[in-house]
Formats: sequence, structure tokens, C-alpha cells
Amino acid sequence: MHSSHQIKIFSGRGSSYLAQRIACALGIELGKSSVTEFSDGEFQPAFDESVRGCTVFIIQSTFPPVDNLFELLLMIDAARRASAYKVIAVMPYFGWARQDRKDRPRVSIGAKLVANLMQAAGCDRVMTMDLHADQIQGFFDMPVDHVYASSIFLPYIKNLQLENLSIAAPDMGGAKRANAYARLLQCPMIICHKSREKANVVGEMTAIGEVEGRHIIILDDMVDTAGTLAKGADMLMAKGALSVRAVATHPILSGPAYERIAKSALKEVIVTDTIPLKSGAGVDTSKIKVLSVAELIADVLDKIYNYKSISGSFIM
Repeated sequence: MHSSHQIKIFSGRGSSYLAQRIACALGIELGKSSVTEFSDGEFQPAFDESVRGCTVFIIQSTFPPVDNLFELLLMIDAARRASAYKVIAVMPYFGWARQDRKDRPRVSIGAKLVANLMQAAGCDRVMTMDLHADQIQGFFDMPVDHVYASSIFLPYIKNLQLENLSIAAPDMGGAKRANAYARLLQCPMIICHKSREKANVVGEMTAIGEVEGRHIIILDDMVDTAGTLAKGADMLMAKGALSVRAVATHPILSGPAYERIAKSALKEVIVTDTIPLKSGAGVDTSKIKVLSVAELIADVLDKIYNYKSISGSFIM
């Protein structure tokens, strides 16, 4: 760390577990901040140390509730008003990204609205991982560092040493990502074709490509209700696959997701820690393997801070 402006890393409440690991990987202390809560649910974050003239990184994934996003916006505003030199939002998971276009009449484009809010709050730069749609970078009029989790997943997949490996895209939209992995792993690709009855409800499903006698890894950027994954895994096993695993960067895992994964034909679901897993009674995480993105993010933050190229952090 040798830029002229001191680096400080802070975290919103939703991502403190990850921010702690990132600060540790950088060899610095996580900055002190606190949140005042009002009885009606309103809250006000504050920095408990000076950020004047500092390069401030604020780490917060914006998964629901919307408080996570609003807390990030308030922290950006607070840093700007406390005379920080630069305010950089680190959003390992960029929420509202599924609203990236008008896919039917009279709907919002939530991802663009989030970009506008970040701009209005006074953010100078955004760092994020595995966006739901690459074009969201164009919604921002500031630099966006978009990092891929492939540099974490690929070594893990190679270590499995699976013969007859195939990479599967869960739908047509995921074909580009799956193709990149298939090329790097030098293995064939399968496309699962599904018809959606409505959001989060999958209708019919079929596979394009050779399935029989293959170890298959379904690749996605996020896993929400796990309906597609569970149905896809069952369909692939029925068609003669030897095993089915899934790799997804962001474990949203809402509704019946944990139950579905536990009961499905999936051998393993490999995710990152951009969103914390739920814990407690009745939550079965035995099939879920979590790989940390802390080292990767720390490395990118160090490069951003020292004005070094980060293109080496992009595998895809």
C-alpha cells in the first residue's frame, strides 16, 4: 500500500463477515463505523474515525432487504460529506440486476435506477462480481471494475479431476458464460432449454447436447429458489448423466431453495461468500460448498488503489 492517499475499508452490516476477511487479506484493520437505529426502523450510519483525504472502500452486497442497498448509499453520502478523497463502492453481489431491461410493458429498470442512485450519492467507482448481465456496466457514468469468480471456480473444478466432464448452461442466456468455461476446461457443452411459466416457476425442460455417461456441472451467476437447478439436475440424471453439480457465484437461496437442493439429484452446489448462507435449525447446507472471494477482491482493491492494471484478474 503506497498511494499518497491513505486507504480505509468500511463495511455495511450485510457484508461485515466478508469485509473482515478482505481487510485481513490486505493486512489492514477494518475501519470503525456504527449505525444509529430509530424506533420506526430508520437508521443512520456514521464513520467513527476520520476519512478526510482518504481513499474509502465501502463493502456491501445489495441483496434484499432493500436496507442493504440504502445503507450503502447513506455510507457513500457520509464519506463524501466527510471529505473523503475517493469513495469506491465494493458490491460483491449487485442486487436488482435482474431488472436490466423492459422485458414486458410498464415495468421498471431497477439496475439502471440503482446506478443513478449510486451516482447521486457521490460514488466515484464501483467494483462488483459476476453481474447478471454484462451491459449493466454501461448504466454507470463512472468506472466499473467487473470481476469474474471464474478464477476461484476453475481451480476447484480442475481439482475434482472428473473425466467425461461437460459444462451445462441452465438456459440460453447462460450459454456465453458456459461456453467460456467449456473452452478453458476443454470439454463439451450442454444447453438446458426451459420454458418459464412465470418468474421463479419453471415449466418444461430439455437438454441440447450429449448427456449420457458424463459428469455435468451446471453453471449460473446466481441461485435463487433453486427450482431450475433441481429440475435441471433431475432431468440430466434421468437422461443418463453420471453426476450433476452446480456452480453459482451468488447464493441468494430464497424460499424453499435449501430444501430443494438437499432433496435434488445434485451432488454438490459450489458457491461463493458474496451473500451469507442462512444458518440455524432446519437449514440443510450439507451439499453446499462455499469458496471465499475475499483474496480475489483484496487483490483487485490493492490494484485499484495503486493504479495498477486489473485485467489479469479477468479470466473470462
